[in-house]
Amino acid sequence: MSKDRAALYLQDAHSLQEGMALAQYAEAKGFEAVWQAESRLVRDAIVPMAAFAAVTSTIKVASGVTNNWTRNIGLLAATFLTLDDLAQDRIICGIGAWWDPLARKVGIERHKPLAAMRETVDVLRRLLTMERVTFHGEFHHVDDIVLDVVYGRKAPRHVPIYIGATGMKMMELAGEIADGVCLNYLVHPDYNAAAMAALARGAKRAGRRLEDIDRPQLVICSVDHDRQKALDKARFMMTQYLGQQPHLMKASGVSQELLDDIHQVLTWPATDEQIREAMRLVPDDVVQMCTASGSPAEVKAKVRDYIASGATCPILYPLGDARLMIDIFSEGYMTA
Repeated sequence: MSKDRAALYLQDAHSLQEGMALAQYAEAKGFEAVWQAESRLVRDAIVPMAAFAAVTSTIKVASGVTNNWTRNIGLLAATFLTLDDLAQDRIICGIGAWWDPLARKVGIERHKPLAAMRETVDVLRRLLTMERVTFHGEFHHVDDIVLDVVYGRKAPRHVPIYIGATGMKMMELAGEIADGVCLNYLVHPDYNAAAMAALARGAKRAGRRLEDIDRPQLVICSVDHDRQKALDKARFMMTQYLGQQPHLMKASGVSQELLDDIHQVLTWPATDEQIREAMRLVPDDVVQMCTASGSPAEVKAKVRDYIASGATCPILYPLGDARLMIDIFSEGYMTA
């Protein structure tokens, strides 16, 4: 097994049963964590996390990421307490500020995202340490509440909180208040330089160093012994995000011209046909700019670029054969 850190990322491309099997396979191959997405209106993070935790024994199980708008803070804390009951000291709470237009489409008007995240992390952490909390902020109002464990463990829970950040102000906040940051995918490794500087500024405010903050990074990984097949799978995924979350693409240096061209073809939510039409506009170099795609050697080299740029562990999102990807990275990747 490799000593190089590696984690698995799952969205909704696999059935829950297959996801459970992949979590077990990743655990057997020495992966340190499995992260479950919660972004589009398709699959929540909590049910899969419980499923993965129930069929494994050592691998950490993380939300990648839930959001701080849709769950009441008491329920959010109770949920992660319950997950910790299932898999003690193996749960990570990854939480992010969500995104529009999805939030707006379900009736949530996000505002002051930094203040909202600060309050959420503060109250959530205090509740998970079994503190009795009264808090009256702008976003959370609780009166004399505690995680009211009667029959189970009453001890403080060790559930690290990682902020999923893309913008530099949220990155700086993560450096100040979070146990770690979940760095986003579909960004160029050069993006990480600004991210590390922002994390360091936030850490300094809290009397910490950058090295005190774990920095795993989501990485789309499309690997196949057929290089073109791997690139086309990544191109399809990247085209979705070019249309759906252009802020990620702008952060990575994708040209406004390409984004405009894509938006001429895609609506949201995009149809499969629209994505396939638009993906013809996306050249190989743009695909490889922001993903680990291609041959085994190419994807390992790209992951090394992210690590060299400040990430501490790749959270690998498999396109194609997930077991092949796990096998390739279980052999190590930090040496060519």
